[in-house]
Amino acid sequence: MVRLTALLGKRMRRWNGWGDPSITMELPEEGRHLLEGVLGKGVAREDASRRSLLKRVPKSRLSEHSLVVTDAENRLDHAHGQSLPDWISLRGGTLDRFPDGVAFPSGEEDVRELINFAAYQKATIIPYGGGTSVLGHLSVPETREPVLTVSLKRLNRLLHVDAESLLATFEAGIMGPDLEAHLQSRGFTLGHYPQSFEYSSLGGWLATRSSGQYSTRYGRADEMFMGGTVIGPGGTLNIRPFPASAAGPDLRHLVLGSEGRMGIITGAVLRISPLPELDDIYGLFFPSWNHAVEGARKLFSEPITMSMVRLSNARETEINLALSGHARTTAFLKRYLSLRGVKVPEGCMCLVGFSGSSRQVAAARREASLILKKEKAIFLGKAMGEAWKKNRFRIPYLRNSLWNAGYAVETVETAVTWDRVTEMVETLERAISESLSSWNERLLVFSHLSSPYATGSNIYTTALFRVAPAPEETLERWKHVKNAASSAIARCGGTISHQHGVGLDHKPWMEAEKGSLGMKITASAFLPMDPEGRMNKTKLL
Repeated sequence: MVRLTALLGKRMRRWNGWGDPSITMELPEEGRHLLEGVLGKGVAREDASRRSLLKRVPKSRLSEHSLVVTDAENRLDHAHGQSLPDWISLRGGTLDRFPDGVAFPSGEEDVRELINFAAYQKATIIPYGGGTSVLGHLSVPETREPVLTVSLKRLNRLLHVDAESLLATFEAGIMGPDLEAHLQSRGFTLGHYPQSFEYSSLGGWLATRSSGQYSTRYGRADEMFMGGTVIGPGGTLNIRPFPASAAGPDLRHLVLGSEGRMGIITGAVLRISPLPELDDIYGLFFPSWNHAVEGARKLFSEPITMSMVRLSNARETEINLALSGHARTTAFLKRYLSLRGVKVPEGCMCLVGFSGSSRQVAAARREASLILKKEKAIFLGKAMGEAWKKNRFRIPYLRNSLWNAGYAVETVETAVTWDRVTEMVETLERAISESLSSWNERLLVFSHLSSPYATGSNIYTTALFRVAPAPEETLERWKHVKNAASSAIARCGGTISHQHGVGLDHKPWMEAEKGSLGMKITASAFLPMDPEGRMNKTKLL
């Protein structure tokens, strides 16, 4: 559990990368040698200057409005998210589409006024939360009509806490740390910690059906959403927070995953939980992937109270150790594991978390240990878990260091039933590894399981490859990687997205999952809220 005792206030942002510019995660020498051995030496490219990109921002096509700013600085900063294509266009200086204006409403009446203004201007509206999308949700479409980005940063208040019903009502623009600080100061938690936690917003979590690191304990964002308000060109949808209802289809599920196509989420009622007494994460190793997957499957076939399970395959285990920056500790660990029958080139690292009262945690640990030891797990105590908790929101900063060393990072994720987990991992990694063969370029590919369920698991795969001399070529390489990965997911019967949403990048594979009739049903469900199709068009559908 992340303990927050005060509001964190405004967080600094890199304009062309991830996170606070004062924070870095250095690439250890051991990690650098591993990358060079597999991929070849990376060559750092000179980044485009902010000034050069500001010069690319054209004159606005919008009329003046008191809630809308049209300066180049704001339009540049709201023209992208955190996807690899976003990075390539920012670092390479090729970004060429910008919103015509950025609005900062302070309440629901402002949102309604802006939607009316956009209708009058025949403008497309892009809702903007924390700006952390990795799938092109915030990309500006190529259109002759103007584009208005609506930032929810000022809709950031806690409105009400019902301690008796365990419900809290927030405005949708509130950022993760501020939301959690509000709750923890009252003895509660939402328990939702996506890796983007420090910079992502409540509205973004709901619009993309986000999953967090503790979703095993607290549920996904879609399980926390009890009701709320969405404002669109067709009107205002208010969903009341019933504990349960059999009154027809659940309208919450039209809002969840709607990615701005339905309207602007302005507020949400969330299910909250009391802060746990303990929040412990233990590290362990399995001698092989087969032992590890079977251990995780058995663990989730029992009603054991856990907060998280994160299971790395052998390649990711090796890379995590190389990037840890603790060469002596890693060498000692490898020797110890070898004596216990676990060879690190085949061994798989796993983190298992428990939270709750001391009695609940002790009971859950006991039951989990009995199951995992049958699969030859070697328990290593809490040190590994504490190290992970300390750095878990800093891992994305490695993207900055890797880029500066000449390497690009892409991640893909899916979910399948247990009988397909190993097949999916092998097929996905093989497809990605072969995707750049026409360039004679290699990739470093590795995977982990997180957010397992009784019926299956999420699979999260990371791919590293070298940045090309020109941004256009790097983008082409990314397209080949993404196409190979997405095609493999569809071929193996996985969902195209477990937690990141659809945006632009996953849109071509939606019909393979939903079917043509399912796509028509989804599109028609949004029509009453957005009859002219102006809400974040080109995304999702």
